[in-house]
Amino acid sequence: MMLKVMLVDDDPGRGAILRQALTDAGYTVFSCPLRGVNLLAELQRSGAEVVLVDMDVPDRDTLESVRHISRDFPRPVVMYAESGNTETIRQAVKAGVSAYVVDDINPRRVKPILEVAVARFKEFQALREELEKTRNSLAERKVVDRAKGILMKKRGMDEEAAYQALRKLAMDRNQRLAEVARTVVEMAELLG
Repeated sequence: MMLKVMLVDDDPGRGAILRQALTDAGYTVFSCPLRGVNLLAELQRSGAEVVLVDMDVPDRDTLESVRHISRDFPRPVVMYAESGNTETIRQAVKAGVSAYVVDDINPRRVKPILEVAVARFKEFQALREELEKTRNSLAERKVVDRAKGILMKKRGMDEEAAYQALRKLAMDRNQRLAEVARTVVEMAELLG
């Protein structure tokens, strides 16, 4: 299944070349201008799975729009630009651009560039999800350890008995261990 691509470009000639290359490659293309348009709203309206921005030099407003897309509706973003400035490229990647292409538009390269951008985006998303999962797991362990410490201190329990008490309470309440631990910590803070 070919992807739906939102093509963002203010230059009609350049946009037409890219649109034709994308259509020839089998993509469904939704075009919109760069200036005076809310890219996030256009992305939602179009339902595009990939965003391709074509411009001479990425400006702050465009990079901010890309940052919002990356944060609110993560999609692979490919940016064609004439500027090969290292700082501009760094800012574009930091904003969430999956592929930054400095070159004239070569219709034969459009499909492979999009495929690489989509693959890189998927890998990055998988890493981001794994990182978030790891962070949550670590935060849960910390709160469980803190709750065990409270029980050990207040009830004179050893570590294993404190853990078993938390575990039993979690089972009795049909809650996750971390949720029960948070409640114990919150109550301890409330009661001083």
